[in-house]
Amino acid sequence: MPESAAAPDHSARTTGEAPQETGTGVPDGKLVLDLGHINAGMVPLVGGKAANLGELMSGGLLVPDGFCLTTDAYRLATAPQTQTDAGPLGEVLRELESTPADRLPELAALAGRAREAIRAADIPPEIAAAVTEAYGALGDDVPVAVRSSATAEDLPFASFAGQQDTYLNVVGGDALLEAVKNCWASLWTDRAVSYRANRGIDPAAVALAVVVQRMVDAAAAGVMFTANPITGRRQEAVIDASPGLGEAVVSGTVNPDHFVADPVAGRVLERRLGDKRMMVRPLPGGGTETVEVPDAGSDPCLTEAQVVQLAALGIRAERLFGAPQDIEWALGRDDVLWLTQSRPITTLYPLPERVPAEDGPRVYLCFSLAQGLTRPITPMGLAALRLIASSIARTARFDVPEPHNGPSPYAEAGQRIYIDLTTVARSSTGRRIVPRVFDVMEARSATVLRQIFDDPRFSVNRRTPLGLLRHVVPAAARARVPEALLHGLFRPEAAMRRLERFSSEFGRSLQLRADASPAERLDHAEYLLGSRLFAIVPATLPLAALGFATLAFAGKLLGPGRSRWDDLQQVLRGLPNNVTTEMDLELWHLATVIKDDGESLAAVTGQEPAVLAAAFNAEELPPVLQAGLERFMQRYGHRAVAEIDVGMSRWSDDPTHIIGVLANYLRLENPVLAPDLQFSNGAEEAEAHVVRLTAEATRHGRIRGALVRAALRRARLFAGLRELPKYQLVLGLAEVRRQLRQVGESLAAAGKIGDPDDVFFLDTVEARQGIATGTRLHQLVAQRREAYALELERRHVPRVLLSDGTEPEAVRPVGAADAVPGALAGSPASSGTVTASARVILDPVGAHLEPGEILVAPSTDPGWTPLFLTAGGLVMEMGGPNSHGAVVAREYGIPAVVGVPDATIVLSTGQRITVDGGAGTVTPA
Repeated sequence: MPESAAAPDHSARTTGEAPQETGTGVPDGKLVLDLGHINAGMVPLVGGKAANLGELMSGGLLVPDGFCLTTDAYRLATAPQTQTDAGPLGEVLRELESTPADRLPELAALAGRAREAIRAADIPPEIAAAVTEAYGALGDDVPVAVRSSATAEDLPFASFAGQQDTYLNVVGGDALLEAVKNCWASLWTDRAVSYRANRGIDPAAVALAVVVQRMVDAAAAGVMFTANPITGRRQEAVIDASPGLGEAVVSGTVNPDHFVADPVAGRVLERRLGDKRMMVRPLPGGGTETVEVPDAGSDPCLTEAQVVQLAALGIRAERLFGAPQDIEWALGRDDVLWLTQSRPITTLYPLPERVPAEDGPRVYLCFSLAQGLTRPITPMGLAALRLIASSIARTARFDVPEPHNGPSPYAEAGQRIYIDLTTVARSSTGRRIVPRVFDVMEARSATVLRQIFDDPRFSVNRRTPLGLLRHVVPAAARARVPEALLHGLFRPEAAMRRLERFSSEFGRSLQLRADASPAERLDHAEYLLGSRLFAIVPATLPLAALGFATLAFAGKLLGPGRSRWDDLQQVLRGLPNNVTTEMDLELWHLATVIKDDGESLAAVTGQEPAVLAAAFNAEELPPVLQAGLERFMQRYGHRAVAEIDVGMSRWSDDPTHIIGVLANYLRLENPVLAPDLQFSNGAEEAEAHVVRLTAEATRHGRIRGALVRAALRRARLFAGLRELPKYQLVLGLAEVRRQLRQVGESLAAAGKIGDPDDVFFLDTVEARQGIATGTRLHQLVAQRREAYALELERRHVPRVLLSDGTEPEAVRPVGAADAVPGALAGSPASSGTVTASARVILDPVGAHLEPGEILVAPSTDPGWTPLFLTAGGLVMEMGGPNSHGAVVAREYGIPAVVGVPDATIVLSTGQRITVDGGAGTVTPA
């Protein structure tokens, strides 16, 4: 049996060449280093695992003694031995460089060849001697654990956890050298090679160190997270434990004991015993075995005191590294707790960056999701939105010390926008108003907010609306909102003409003279963001709000009924004055023109959209297609997917997406399903519905009938305007983007950045610094691009987040209690039922949707809606009954359910599903 680990011996032990310090303090040319001499600055030499173990030792935490075979040793073992020798990996590396990441069979074959080559090669004598000497210093044939430590492993930005191999209870020098060779080979597992290829990591640049540690004679072992990986709550330790070696827990072969502890309060919050029927234990002479232990489930393998002690060790490690940790641990038979590995938890959603210092938890709502935006926002996009948010706050006479930082409720987490709603949660007025707004914008957010209101930590401390009115009423008066509402009620046509004049004047106010300097362009962009764009909202939103208010008023006059909601929703079919619907129908009209032009039809159906986009920019498309696209872009080219982010290309910059949508439209062959016909039919049905509801009301009195008719007419006239504020805002953002792009061109020409689009990975302050000084910004841009690319991979974004990282929706899942068995529950958005194949689309750019398929998406904004024209139904993870996708779905008459948690994960492309837009359910067919 292995010995108990001795206390770490940090006395100098160096083998191989004599150490020579480099400029960074890292020994140069070392083959073996004592773990106690390693620190975080040595990752290129010792890998992430060894560096973290060295830091734990320096922090005074108990880590089993051992040493690290450095990456210099790996490179020596795999290097060419002569000028004509390519080394064991030379040919494989050359082929990997030219193999695309999606060629999985080829990558797997190359990975296999690399492993075989390493295992077949002899370990150089100087490496074997250094390992043997260091191993002998631990004692005679001491059982050790041999673990891979990759240079890109266990880092906050790229966790390679589990990608390489570990060998336990290795006994004897020969067995150790064989384990070292196997660790080197594990750098080239199929999964590791694919992982690196997908992330663009140069295969020739990676190297592997090997950690050798004295084995702990473990009574129990397992894994601890210093933050709850399910709820996100920080400083809540989650521990899985099982008798014997921790491999049983890590590999998932055992149902372990599960503990949740509060390390600050020093108490166990939850204890759930597993059956622990399988145990991994060491064998005499080396190796391990897995044995059944049928009666292990009755007793916990850790006492409450040991759980609390382990949680306290975890907090010490977390503070040492400055981030929550994923820790492997072992409890010796002498009741000593050892830490054997520590790495960052990379799956936690980041905390909001601006949390007030005052005591008490804060509640944050994701504004990005409320806008239908799941992807991260570029740094310049965030900077632009901070200025707009500051403009809003100053309009309402809130104090904004530094507009570039945004107002105090503004926060960012995971490169997305969060709004601090703590004041709302603790206000009786806020509790009444805000959830009702989200009921029609993003229904699940409203449900989670109401769940928050039940938390005693957010009890009401403001019971009157006076504070809110003091800010809102003067701002509304200055924007002439009451006048706009009165015009809408009593002179609706005049109100529409007034709105049209504003739109024209606003468009003209965006322009800047052509010969402006880069500094002047940046000034103009900041002026638009900080002073001009918010004026759109009070000028355009009141009439749209009036449309929905008059719809609700008509419902009150009509009285309750079993299908009253459906009655009112029918009135919103085929709405006029909806700029997004008009855009989609204009694109459909272009498709019908293309059908009648053989040359254009052949181009769109016979070539890839990206090729046609390049031809469009070069003005080389067939004349009918070129002219039609140019007309479309003149009016709608400022739009885009994720268009509130100025860092995103507009359709006029890259028309690939629109050309792809045109190709989808051309697949629709059934004339009955033509979108323009569907829309006109919807409008006729809505008008007929107005007549029917008016007649129903008239039976209760002529005045009531007249009021219902007037209310429904105004609802149809104004409700479509809900798209106009964002349309105008995006028009302004497109001009901001154009000015910033020209600033980027100037910075690139001056060598301050590498590419004009790099400017969108700066903020306005940094761009101004680049203009005014000689500062080169390449490294900052590279870091920002890397962080942005990693956030693009995130699939789950919390709707609501507490300041301690807790995601309330994960603590107590919310949803329809009366959901159909087996169905996914969401919010009804557009009535009707359809059964068809699902098409899961995460990004509409280049997406292919067959006519009649059910579109399953994380969320939608106007950039998605061209796909709606041929969709048979819609399922969205976000949204409420009056979110953008829901409104457009109703206008097109396609069944839709929104606010369906994890729909893009649970459902798969090609799966037959039934969408019931009235019940709000999605059921596998």
